[in-house]
Amino acid sequence: MTDFLANFQAGPAGQLETLVDLPKDGVRGLALVAHPHPLFGGTMHNKVTQTLAKSFVRLGCASVRMNFRGVGASDGTFDEGRGETADWLALLAHFRRQWPDGPLFLSGFSFGAYVMSEVARQATCHRLVMVGAAVGHFPLGTVPRSTLLIHGEKDTTITLDQVMRWAEPQDLSVVVIPGADHFFHHRLGIIQEWTTLACRF
Repeated sequence: MTDFLANFQAGPAGQLETLVDLPKDGVRGLALVAHPHPLFGGTMHNKVTQTLAKSFVRLGCASVRMNFRGVGASDGTFDEGRGETADWLALLAHFRRQWPDGPLFLSGFSFGAYVMSEVARQATCHRLVMVGAAVGHFPLGTVPRSTLLIHGEKDTTITLDQVMRWAEPQDLSVVVIPGADHFFHHRLGIIQEWTTLACRF
């Protein structure tokens, strides 16, 4: 990533701390990347979140990360995904004015994957990427058939069986990373490879 912009954007509950990573050869698309649960240490600097951002920059996208409400310098308090979804929709409108052309990608890790699945209900995206999707923890509904689901074989926070039972009636494929836990220690490169492959345009 060559350019790194830190700024604040107005959201429904106040200012939102954001980071934008830009590709060196110009912006060809837009990607939004959401971090894990804010009440359990999740921030936009989470390693999985950073890995997703890098993947989209490699594809030529402006990659936007945001600290959820109450995290870092972002205003507000945790809102169970409702307010967080509204915040991302506000950011999407803002950054689409800045970069109106090219595909939109929505991605998130754990709680962030749930929030982005909610954003996808209100915004048409080229692909939704869900890593360690919070199945069983939040009311995940149906998602597009083109969704990329990545899950760790040895995840004990959200078990692979939970994800499979949620994915099966939707005919969704799941990329299972052998030996990976919920935080994908020593497996981040595989996330980057799959995201880059599935989201190439």
